Amino acid sequence: MHSIFLRIFLLFLLAMSLIVGSSIATTFTIASRVNEPLDSQRRPSTAIQAAEVLARGGLAELRTWLQGTSKSLGDRELFVLGPDGQDVLGRRLPERDRKRLDSFRDPVPENFRAARPAPQIIAPDGSVYTLLQAARQRRIFGALGLPAISLTILGIALVVSALTSWWLADHLTSPIRRIQAGARALATENLDVRVSAGLEYRKDELAVLARDFDAMADQLRANRTATTQLLRDVSHELRSPLARMRVALGLARQLPGDCSRQLDRLERELERLDAMISQVLKLARLQGAEAMLTREPFELDEVIEEVVRDANFEAAVKNCRVNLRGASHATVLGDRELLRSAVENVLRNAVRYSPDDAAVDVMVARAASGLEIRVRDRGPGVSPSELERIFEPFYRVAESRDRDSGGEGIGLAITAQVMKAHGGVSSAANAQGGGLEVLLRLPESAIAV
Repeated sequence: MHSIFLRIFLLFLLAMSLIVGSSIATTFTIASRVNEPLDSQRRPSTAIQAAEVLARGGLAELRTWLQGTSKSLGDRELFVLGPDGQDVLGRRLPERDRKRLDSFRDPVPENFRAARPAPQIIAPDGSVYTLLQAARQRRIFGALGLPAISLTILGIALVVSALTSWWLADHLTSPIRRIQAGARALATENLDVRVSAGLEYRKDELAVLARDFDAMADQLRANRTATTQLLRDVSHELRSPLARMRVALGLARQLPGDCSRQLDRLERELERLDAMISQVLKLARLQGAEAMLTREPFELDEVIEEVVRDANFEAAVKNCRVNLRGASHATVLGDRELLRSAVENVLRNAVRYSPDDAAVDVMVARAASGLEIRVRDRGPGVSPSELERIFEPFYRVAESRDRDSGGEGIGLAITAQVMKAHGGVSSAANAQGGGLEVLLRLPESAIAV
């Protein structure tokens, strides 16, 4: 799983591990220096200082010194007990330390001298004061309550969090900024911009988004190229009938007696222009306009039978015949007229290029992926390098052929767009034994339940 969630989770887990590990190490180091062992109460340094203060200024100065010294002992607290056993500052001695002192006051044999539980100092008036270092009251977080430890852990947490957040922000926003810059470039019609370079090693959602952005840019550039080419082709195709109309009009003016024949010529060219413009408009509506389809259930077999009957009527001129084999036995949900036009374009194209006295086969069948319609002719076929291009608008395998036999070169393009709008595909291949076979496939989703 290469997702942003996993990266964030692992990153914060690592950060928390560093913070906790550093906190434990810092707490142990500082606490081991601050916390003195119990036998440190027998060290004379604090007791000697207290003795000097008591000898110099008496009990009043000892109290002042004791108040200023208590904060420097870390988690220990210094008690000075007077002859009455009470702290000179009026503080309550912890019960555990009180019991320990009392245990040394129990009667013992005369020949036994117990060790002193704590250092003692003597005032000028002979009063004896006992110095005792007792552990401060335990806190919930123990040694973490020490100022040095708390500040150190806070600093570690801030540094680790800042570095982690900076790396995470840069990791996440770097491809976003690149995609943003690419979007701005696309807005200025710079369709050569690509944003996934350098992100090949990443497989998270942002890298996938960058690659999808590049795929979108490729598609936009292909669409613009196709649109430009379509405009050029339309301009070229319209120029030819317009030129012939000008010639016919000129001849009609020069030869008044030939006016009727030239008017017939003009009428044929106008019809050709009208048909071409209708085909171009149909193609424009189909491209990227699936929502405009009128979807309704209809029997596919009925539509194909109608197309085959019409094709046989035209094929009779060439002594050709169209054979229908198989049936779909399915109700299709889609645009009846558009699907009829798609099949008709392929079938009329097959009849047009079949030799005389040849047969054109139309095969309909159910398949695992949906419905298949195969149209095979016995013509010369198509070069393998041009099989994909025959579905492009105005593309002709033989550019120099006469348009009366070759048509406008837009029928198969409409077929491809109709199949795409219905979720299907169209393809072509050279059949064994000669001829071209066009396959129209409708998906299972196009079949009405």
